[in-house]
Amino acid sequence: MTIDSFKREIAAATKTYDQHVVCLGKTPDEFETSLRSLFAKAIKAYQNRGEGMRHGIALDKQVTVILSQGDETRPLCGIYFNLFSPYQKHVLPKTVKVMEDQPPGKGE
Repeated sequence: MTIDSFKREIAAATKTYDQHVVCLGKTPDEFETSLRSLFAKAIKAYQNRGEGMRHGIALDKQVTVILSQGDETRPLCGIYFNLFSPYQKHVLPKTVKVMEDQPPGKGE
């Protein structure tokens, strides 16, 4: 199994990225290069998975590649676009309580 085993999937994902995904971090050509790198990592993870494990996964901020064991010799392939915004506010951990300003005489 090689990256070229998934040419059809890479071409479809690149076309979708170019038409529908707004990304400030990568051009469509950079995306395809990144996707091929992720496939190499997912293939390695899939081929070296532990006993009882069914998946090889690789991801970055924009995309996740999952190869899953199925009934065929060729694994099933999933390419998912991650929802990410560089403008997203960082959320406080759940252990932190936000202190809100209260009018004088309230909550004391």
